[in-house]
Amino acid sequence: MLSGAIRHDAVRRIRAVLWYSDITGYTHLSESVQADQLIPLINDYAEAVIGAVKSAGGDVLKLIGDGVLAMFTSSRPEHACRAAIDAEHDLRLRLGQLARRRKTEGLPVADIHLGLHAGDVFYGNIGTPDRLDFTVVGQAVNEVSRISDMCHSTGRNMLCSSEFADLLLGEERDKLVSVGRFALKGVGKAKELFTLDPSLAAAGTTPKKMTTSRRRASVARP
Repeated sequence: MLSGAIRHDAVRRIRAVLWYSDITGYTHLSESVQADQLIPLINDYAEAVIGAVKSAGGDVLKLIGDGVLAMFTSSRPEHACRAAIDAEHDLRLRLGQLARRRKTEGLPVADIHLGLHAGDVFYGNIGTPDRLDFTVVGQAVNEVSRISDMCHSTGRNMLCSSEFADLLLGEERDKLVSVGRFALKGVGKAKELFTLDPSLAAAGTTPKKMTTSRRRASVARP
């Protein structure tokens, strides 16, 4: 954690790729599933998300109810974006396996929607001397949450900002299509949002994953 700088007010400004995901239709699920099934459901889906993020070299910063805030950093921002895309692909595989297991056990099944964004954040200890939270804050954090929320109205399970899309290179950028410009709550300017080309998803085309050695070399935690 910032090379041991964990004292109160030890905060640093960094540029990061941000990930915010939560369970699709969580409010309905929480009202419809049995009380003793809700926490295990949240845990199962949190495990899938956290496993995918960590496997791709990301850092999980906060669990917010059913939501997960994470980030990817690198000296080369395009590598951080590539790692986030790898994590999203890995997540979908994990969700498929989880759905099959839960169906076999007669348990309710859910899905995850995801917002991806890139921007400057303040990273470090937030709070009071007797209650610190090591996390990120800033406008970009608010924006990635709003981008994730837009998955509901656009009918997509992943949306990313133009700031994120513009950092992707070559064929990875070509796999994204615009879903339009949207006014996000609490954000001053409308943002153009992107998602994976539905024709590629239907054809089973998925992003190629980086090799383990390349990922470790390119994704660096602060």
